[in-house]
Amino acid sequence: MRRKLILGVVAMIGVLPNTGCLFLNRYDSDPNTRTAELLNESEDLRQAREEWHRFWMNNQPSVLTYERLNGAIGP
Repeated sequence: MRRKLILGVVAMIGVLPNTGCLFLNRYDSDPNTRTAELLNESEDLRQAREEWHRFWMNNQPSVLTYERLNGAIGP
């Protein structure tokens, strides 16, 4: 009996965090406030993606073509 109880507790610990917000809602129930929260979160994610590109220098101009160097190398 004790083994089944321990297995049940371990299963609940593994399942409850994956079911979403069971006891506490993440967003407000008011549609206007919820929309503002979702917009803020999506803006944060967009800024994080841009920061990641800047860290890996993916957003830097290419040095392979002379058009992107602002006239430093002319034709």
